[in-house]
Parts: sequence; C-alpha cells; structure tokens
Amino acid sequence: MDILNRILQLRAERNWSEYQLAERSGITQSTISAWFRLNTLPTIPSLLKICDAFGITMSQFFMEDGENIPNLTPSQKEVLYQVSKLSEEQQNKLAEFLKIL
Repeated sequence: MDILNRILQLRAERNWSEYQLAERSGITQSTISAWFRLNTLPTIPSLLKICDAFGITMSQFFMEDGENIPNLTPSQKEVLYQVSKLSEEQQNKLAEFLKIL
C-alpha cells in the first residue's frame, strides 16, 4: 500500500486541504508537506494522529478496497486508541481480563 496516496485519498474524500489535515491532526503543515515533497513516510505516532483526524482506525487506514470493517463508535475508537498505547504484556493481560467478563 502507498501510504502517501492513501492520505491523499482520504483528504480528497473529505475535501480537506493539507492545512485542514494539519489542524485536525496536530501535525504541522510543514511536516505533512515534507512527507510528500521528500517522499518520506510518517512515523507510527504521526500516522495514529492522521487516523484520529480522519476518524478511522489504523486497520481501516490499511484496508484494501472492497474490504469491509464495521464503523466504530467514538467510544470504541477511544478504547482501541488507549489499548494501542499499552505494552504487549499489558495488552495480553487486558485481553485475559476481558475474557473473564
């Protein structure tokens, strides 16, 4: 997958300028512009901010055309975001805890 083209596609779907994406993501416009100018990729933390700005998960970002994932509620997105910040060990413990519930 071409990550930069995916960002352009998502911007076009929302009719957002580069500036609007910068405002919504908290990433400077110069940083976003540099990705495209220098053909470099955003870091994972930056890509998470981009996904948050678009209101999608990383899984949705990387989905190929035709794949389907159910839309997540804002609270589900928040849970996934918080889980993504946990260590692998913490994520495993959380998964075990949730199975008990």
